Amino acid sequence: MRGRPGRLAGVQLNDKVKALGFVETTIRAIVVRGINNQKLDSPPSTGHGDIIRRDLAAKPKRPMGMTVNSASEALELLRSLKAPARLITHVALVGEAGQELADGLSDLEVPFDRQFVEIGIALHDAGKITHPEELDHPGNLHEPAGQALLLAGGVDPGLARCCLSHARFNSMPVSFEELLVAAADKLWKGKREVDLELRIIDEMASRLQSDRWSLFTDIDSLFEKVAARGSCRLARSA
Repeated sequence: MRGRPGRLAGVQLNDKVKALGFVETTIRAIVVRGINNQKLDSPPSTGHGDIIRRDLAAKPKRPMGMTVNSASEALELLRSLKAPARLITHVALVGEAGQELADGLSDLEVPFDRQFVEIGIALHDAGKITHPEELDHPGNLHEPAGQALLLAGGVDPGLARCCLSHARFNSMPVSFEELLVAAADKLWKGKREVDLELRIIDEMASRLQSDRWSLFTDIDSLFEKVAARGSCRLARSA
């Protein structure tokens, strides 16, 4: 006489039921996948939905950031951000001083990133777009505002940093190129800043494997030459 199935038999039966359920689910998934693959392999229809999807796929993706490769591109960026005409004039005049300074350094065969300096000069006062009052009155709100504005637009963080470093070079670590941006922002209006200029000369001496005093006369003359046109630039900035 056969006895009633025990607990072990019940467990085995449940396992079989679960296994059958898993097989059924797997078969359904395979069938659905085959149908989807068939849809993908089939020729596209001419329905409106398919046309819209094809148009969206063909549309180029909007770049996540902004690449600025020249001073002229930097000025275009400022204009796109609704920079006042006076700000464009200002950075162009600082750019003139920067060009003279860069030309002199190149003549002396000083290695530096000229492109960075030119773009940094063009962007250094970007914060005055949101703080236009600082075009006429002293203030430093435009410094962090400019950095934030450029970073939000995807500009390289090193370039965006010029919004701070052109004015805060004494209180933050800065590169040689950032010192040149700061110097151009002084020299364009005829202002000489001794401490800043000595830091530039010392960095040049390091790069040329020389010493401060062997370079001093040539570099001091270059600074004076750039500053000498300051009154003319100021007259054009009005």
